[in-house]
Amino acid sequence: MRYAKFGIAVAAVLSLAGVAAPAHAEPVKNIVLVHGAWVDASGWKPVYEILSKEGFNVTMVQEPETSFADDVIATKRVLDLQDGPILLVGHSYGGSIITEAGVHPKVAGLVYVAAHAPAVGEDEAALGKMTPSVLAKTDGAIKKTMDGYTYLNPADFPKLFAPDLPREVAEFAARSQVLAAAEVFSTPLTSAAWTTKPSWGIVAGSDQIINPDLERWYYARAGSKTIEIKGASHSVYESHAKEVAAVISEAARSLQNQ
Repeated sequence: MRYAKFGIAVAAVLSLAGVAAPAHAEPVKNIVLVHGAWVDASGWKPVYEILSKEGFNVTMVQEPETSFADDVIATKRVLDLQDGPILLVGHSYGGSIITEAGVHPKVAGLVYVAAHAPAVGEDEAALGKMTPSVLAKTDGAIKKTMDGYTYLNPADFPKLFAPDLPREVAEFAARSQVLAAAEVFSTPLTSAAWTTKPSWGIVAGSDQIINPDLERWYYARAGSKTIEIKGASHSVYESHAKEVAAVISEAARSLQNQ
């Protein structure tokens, strides 16, 4: 798919009627990016560079992955530092984080990138079992330390998490994982920002970590304006950075134009 054609498709999707965005006296220039489990914020660099060149103030959260509460606190700490309305973006497990943290008064809208979006009382582990992914069906792919931290088997990481990234990039990510406490995936949410704030969703069409059907279900339930990137892996935010940045940019501009 050529980028020009994709831009037209994104514009068409984002023009569809969805959840009405609240009016803001100042433009949405602040974008906060939240990474998922087992990786860190460095994967957002290609998206960061594109959005920064467009004039947005982009900040990445480095959540510790020691508990869901710790990750939400780390995100809210960054939200507090912003000087105006924020578009909050989450990838994978980061979707659960932005769903909880997104009730922050500065957050104007949410973007889910191949991400979970549970409701209050739900957790992504239970929802994932209802619509299993390739990862869930791969024996031994998820490893656990003696003290209860999880990681993706480095041998499986490139083919499951990032098959559309250059091999050396995927292998580096596999060897630099942030180990995530097992409880981060099974902690029920107490807030769901998508019920009150406008949202956008990106489906990674060939995602093997989260079933694309689950992503579609999440976004349909939330009333998110949705775009699907065919053939994209779970690393869509890095392997298809231009397309992901285009959705984020259009979301931010649509909020400021309300």
